[in-house]
Amino acid sequence: MQKRKHEPRSRVNDRLTILRIAVPSPLRMSFDYWPPAGISANSIRPGVRLRIPFGRSTRIGILLARASHSELAPSRIKTALEVLDSEPLLPRESLDFLLWTSRYYHHPIGETLHTALPVALRRGAPATHSKPIFNWRLSPAGEAVDLATLRRAPRQQTIMQALHSCPGGLGETTLRSLHKDWRTVLRSLHKNAWIERCEAPPAATAKPTGRSWQPSAAQQQAIETVDAHRGRFQAYLLEGVTGSGKTEVYLELAERTIAAGRQALILVPEIGLSPQMIARYRQRLQAPLAVLHSGLNERERLDGWLAARDGKAAVVIGTRSAVFVPLARPGLFIVDEEHDPSYKQQDGLRYSARDLAMVRARNTATPIVLGSATPSLESLRNVEAGRYERLLLPARVGDARPPGTSIIDLRKQPPHAPLAPPLLNAVESCLKRGEQALLFVNRRGYAPVYLCHNCGAISDCPRCDAHMVLHQKSGRLRCHHCGTEQAPPGKCPACGAASFVPVGAGTQRISTALQEHLPEARILRIDRDSTRRKGAMESALQQVHAGKVDILVGTQMLAKGHHFPKVTLVGILDADGGLFGTDFRASERLAQLIVQVSGRAGRGEHPGQVYIQTHHPDHPLLQALVEKGYRNFSEAALRERREAALPPYSWLALLRAEAPTQEANFNFLEAARRLAEKMLDSKMLLLGPVAAVMERRRGRYRARLLLQAENRDTMHLGLDPWLKKLQTHKSARRVRWSLDIDPVEVD
Repeated sequence: MQKRKHEPRSRVNDRLTILRIAVPSPLRMSFDYWPPAGISANSIRPGVRLRIPFGRSTRIGILLARASHSELAPSRIKTALEVLDSEPLLPRESLDFLLWTSRYYHHPIGETLHTALPVALRRGAPATHSKPIFNWRLSPAGEAVDLATLRRAPRQQTIMQALHSCPGGLGETTLRSLHKDWRTVLRSLHKNAWIERCEAPPAATAKPTGRSWQPSAAQQQAIETVDAHRGRFQAYLLEGVTGSGKTEVYLELAERTIAAGRQALILVPEIGLSPQMIARYRQRLQAPLAVLHSGLNERERLDGWLAARDGKAAVVIGTRSAVFVPLARPGLFIVDEEHDPSYKQQDGLRYSARDLAMVRARNTATPIVLGSATPSLESLRNVEAGRYERLLLPARVGDARPPGTSIIDLRKQPPHAPLAPPLLNAVESCLKRGEQALLFVNRRGYAPVYLCHNCGAISDCPRCDAHMVLHQKSGRLRCHHCGTEQAPPGKCPACGAASFVPVGAGTQRISTALQEHLPEARILRIDRDSTRRKGAMESALQQVHAGKVDILVGTQMLAKGHHFPKVTLVGILDADGGLFGTDFRASERLAQLIVQVSGRAGRGEHPGQVYIQTHHPDHPLLQALVEKGYRNFSEAALRERREAALPPYSWLALLRAEAPTQEANFNFLEAARRLAEKMLDSKMLLLGPVAAVMERRRGRYRARLLLQAENRDTMHLGLDPWLKKLQTHKSARRVRWSLDIDPVEVD
């Protein structure tokens, strides 16, 4: 570290307190600083941010603690430049929780703390709202408007109806979820004097509005069971078939929570689920909502984060990173679709939002509900062990019945056709009845393989061990792993023939094939390519609900959480993709995906039907799902995991490495293994090192070393000193490496 200029001894002796600061850095340690000149260290409380010199730059650090001594000589301790917060940015509960997170995932504390903050706060922005928070509400003239007269102005009707259901008014975040062009609609309504601005409610309290629905016996039992544990920790697994009304249970529990003056945190797995969920919570609850996900800009995220921390938001709805948001009065945690792998962060701090929500609930003596129609095997194991209480919703709401399922044997259909004739005929019949169809294909683009018909050569990505995907609109090949794009080759580089053909089917090709077969059909494609633009997903869902779409073609973005009452037919086009995966979780994920996608059919008054296209109609997994359901599959899968000593009956950690050469990876991982054999528990099983399944990605080679233990304590014992030793090993300088605790993917 840089030396400080010489100071008189009396000046140094006055500084008896050292500031121990977490700095965003890969180094697994905190750093000691003197307080800024003229500021007493005792006036600076843990949880505040400071601007500090670090190397040749300045950074934003967070005070962890004050200390009376340092291992560094006084002359080597630098002086902090500025205190950015008069009060702790992070309350004690949040700071303790993040310290635990750093220890459990063996991740540097500075990076852990910064992961938990909005980007604006990481950059040193003031922890204040950008402007006073105002809502829009109906004026007396607006309350007198007959909404039926607005049938020809559906956007105005939608927003007016929303404002009618919330007398306290709605904020910008909620209004944005109703329509992408919400500002234009507001200008029109304001010009008519139908709406007016008002100050947002200052507190996260609300009175129950009364039910507009009648809960089933199972729903009522689940609500009363969870509510009975208000103010103390208890974990619940709410297992309900698709369409069984899990969200209504969440709504009732949230309403009771905020009526008691507490806050509810609801995690959802995808940004695309947020608009629908926000709309439902807005219609039901008369209290402020905060929304947190990566689709917001920096200012919006900061305002939502502050509203949650200061207790102004009664309900916080967010994706993965919202698990870190501070809450003034936590009263309920909900993790919707708890089985979803997107709750696991795959870079930086590799945390599981679902698991961390459980830790926060325990720390704050708060009940937590994990909901799913296809619970993860980890959660089912916790039910088996008595750690979670299981709540069942065994039937769909109202008169809706589970859809029937038919398997289409592709071996008996025309080759290379992406849509089998029986499925096409079923779609045509569905549309003639005035109903909607949803076709699921888990691949974007037009064709996942671009192949030379003459010699069989395939257009591969030059930077990854993966095939390029043909995108029809741009007419270019694109790699979905690294983003590399190139024009399709005119001639085959292997044989010189000009005979390249697209093979396989992505969402674009399915849409094209449907349009050719059903030229009058209104087809909407929903995938990452078609919903990149802000507001595109919300707009697409509005079209579906308004009946302006006949056929939906989409990827996993449509697989879960959506309620499409008019969809009566679901087609799953590429079920074979997950039947023979290399990951031991492949069958579990495929089963969950099939059940979740199937659950979009028949949720309204009309019965649903599901068609699964496959070349393996007799596969045991498909047969078990169709004949006996997910419960039977999960019980069998748990037995297999127990016999194989795989999670959830053991614990894993994965050491990954990537480098320009595979030799560098193996040198590092072999060194890591040798150190592990000396430093870690002898009961630890070390597997590898081996190359990753996709060995090369983005121009770099990848390899891994897997650590396995029978219990959690054995897994974590000795990891910190092992990692510190690895960090200083000479082979570590030539690779990028990371440790993933409880990995959901072992590649």
